[in-house]
Amino acid sequence: MSDKEVQTPGAETPVTFAADRYDNMLYRKCGDTGLYLPAVSLGAWETFGGYRGEDVARECLYRAFDLGITHFDLANNYGRPPGNAEKVVGKILKSMPRDELIISTKAGYRMWPGPYGDGLSKKYMVASLDQSLQRLGLDYVDIYYAHRTDPNTPLEETLEALDIIVKQGKALYIGVSSFSGAHFEHAVQITQKKNLTRITIDQPRYNMFDRKIERDLLDHTERNGVGVIPFSPLDQGKLSDKYLGKALPGDSRAAEWWGKQANADVLDEKTQKKLEALNELAQKRGQSLAQMALAWILRFPAITSVLIGASKVEQIEENVAALKNLEFSQEELDKIDEITEFASN
Repeated sequence: MSDKEVQTPGAETPVTFAADRYDNMLYRKCGDTGLYLPAVSLGAWETFGGYRGEDVARECLYRAFDLGITHFDLANNYGRPPGNAEKVVGKILKSMPRDELIISTKAGYRMWPGPYGDGLSKKYMVASLDQSLQRLGLDYVDIYYAHRTDPNTPLEETLEALDIIVKQGKALYIGVSSFSGAHFEHAVQITQKKNLTRITIDQPRYNMFDRKIERDLLDHTERNGVGVIPFSPLDQGKLSDKYLGKALPGDSRAAEWWGKQANADVLDEKTQKKLEALNELAQKRGQSLAQMALAWILRFPAITSVLIGASKVEQIEENVAALKNLEFSQEELDKIDEITEFASN
């Protein structure tokens, strides 16, 4: 069998993947661990198993892998109904080489009735991962996240649950998502004090319009050798071409999922003007607005990867092409700060 053709157990027919799939992707070290992630990772929130079905998901995952994207990110509550994204992706993973993939999932939001179907308790975290593994058809995930903070559960309990899960072999690495800098620092201190599994990665929200992690989180992750993979790097699609016209594409998430018909239904006039100015700058760089927005995030060495969503192959191809130009002049960075009204001090 050639290195192009991959036949995995359970696959009905051989699937051919690009032999050069690792040649053009940039891989970054996740903090000071031995884990490398592609600079662009693919997430399943609201797309696969949501407003896009299995056929689209399969096409997107296969093309992403051909382009060197080895990391697919999910959560227990993704899809409609919640959990459907893991079911859809799990079917597709049967025809892909598991040992070449990084699969992550999360738990933290309500998944079933009663007091044990929500939050970050040991009971919920362990039970939720067991359910996720069943839906995914996997023996383990590579990264398991606490999806949010939970004021009703001691942080020590959550981190002990993640430690148990790693020791059981159900996850290789652990992460946290949407933690403030102080909460993240507290979590790291607990793992060190109690000799628990260390936090490998943090998944915060970050884009040109939401930059609080620059002040609140990145100094903590860098100091502790923890990787960072921002979600919503295009601010749920706002930092893309689709909102530059008056009418939304009929197959856009805003049109299909939220029932929006025009940009005015989604964006105010001030935001639209900001996007137009950013797009003008992107064009001068030889990039689309989305490509510049992704490249801008990756300007930080502390950022391991950016987590994109996609409902069509063309979006994945466009986003990966952002890696062709990751350099910014100080003048360009200053202009972005000016347009987005970001004050550095």
